[in-house]
Amino acid sequence: MVKGLYTAYTGMVHQQSRMDILSNNMANSATVGFKKEGSTSEAFKDVLAYKIKDTSEGVYARGIGSMNLGVKIGENYTDFSQGAFKATENPYDLAISGSGFFACEYTNKAGDTSVKYTRDGSFTLTKEGNLVTKDGDFVLDTNGRHIRLDTMSQASIDQAGRIYQNGALVAQVQVTDFADYNALEHFGENYYQPVEGAAQIAADATIYSGHLEQSNVTVVSEMVELIEVSRNYETNQKVIQTIDNTLEIAANQLGKI
Repeated sequence: MVKGLYTAYTGMVHQQSRMDILSNNMANSATVGFKKEGSTSEAFKDVLAYKIKDTSEGVYARGIGSMNLGVKIGENYTDFSQGAFKATENPYDLAISGSGFFACEYTNKAGDTSVKYTRDGSFTLTKEGNLVTKDGDFVLDTNGRHIRLDTMSQASIDQAGRIYQNGALVAQVQVTDFADYNALEHFGENYYQPVEGAAQIAADATIYSGHLEQSNVTVVSEMVELIEVSRNYETNQKVIQTIDNTLEIAANQLGKI
């Protein structure tokens, strides 16, 4: 077995995984409230070191076991850093400064409803007066209810998310935060959903009406990484081609001697 083939192969798989993530970031560079993703990797020596230092097994009974011969694809992660704000002059466009997420009622194709969370505050008012997302999902207030407003009256929203019409408090937009963002998983449609047991905490956030939080993807940085990934992929490809040529010479030429 030529270990170099497997080492180069794992490198190509890892670079392909990075390419997929970077491409998704680039595709969503203009998506409101989008948070970019990244990936980690572990070299063989690091995985081996963890295994050697593992004291959960007996010293004499422990074996190295089955391990990757090259780079090991680690975990994907989400960068929840703040995105830039863009003024829209639409009072129902909301942006969160600080930590937290808007709570929305999502309905699937089977008609089942559940609460999902998003940083996308591009909301609108239906003709019935319901405050909804651009996909028609209901925005929830602090009591978990739909927010319904008078379509004939002008609304103003303060930095705590309180909605006023005709000088009276009508509702307050719910902003929910979580103790550990690792307890959030991507759901799709720019939503996140908490895993079972995720702890909710009070959000330390300020809401700005008439603004939208832009994606935190920096296009130039992503392009630089894409070039780096492409070159790394090609390097691993050349390693496999070189080893293949060597094996061909060994089989077809040296074997005749």
